[in-house]
Amino acid sequence: MSFDEEWAAARTTAAANVSMRLNQAAPGTGGQDLELNQDHIGAVGTEAHTLHSRLQTDGKHAAAATAEAAGALGKEGFASGAALTRLNSRWESQVKTLVAACAQISNGLNYSLSSHNKEEQRLYAEFTTSKLDEYLK
Repeated sequence: MSFDEEWAAARTTAAANVSMRLNQAAPGTGGQDLELNQDHIGAVGTEAHTLHSRLQTDGKHAAAATAEAAGALGKEGFASGAALTRLNSRWESQVKTLVAACAQISNGLNYSLSSHNKEEQRLYAEFTTSKLDEYLK
């Protein structure tokens, strides 16, 4: 069997096993509502913030020693000095990327929790008001 035939068979099999469920839960999974577990999201946000803080300090602890070693190696004519400088630069770039990602995760989760709480309060107020309107009519 050629690759194209095998690929077509795999796609056909996958398409046959896929079903779309909109506005309903998968069979046997319980309720249909989206559940936002604030404790779990808060814990993930806290861990992201902790990692962010640790990376800002721990990710840079060897920068000065590495730069010094690279300079010393370069002065002695070793090509590894320039390589170590490039390595240190790449490391710092990657640490900055991780720090930014952790901050984005932490801030995004905090925003999600906050906006969810505000939306819940708004919905509660609307439903309460609509019930009052029913009784006053």
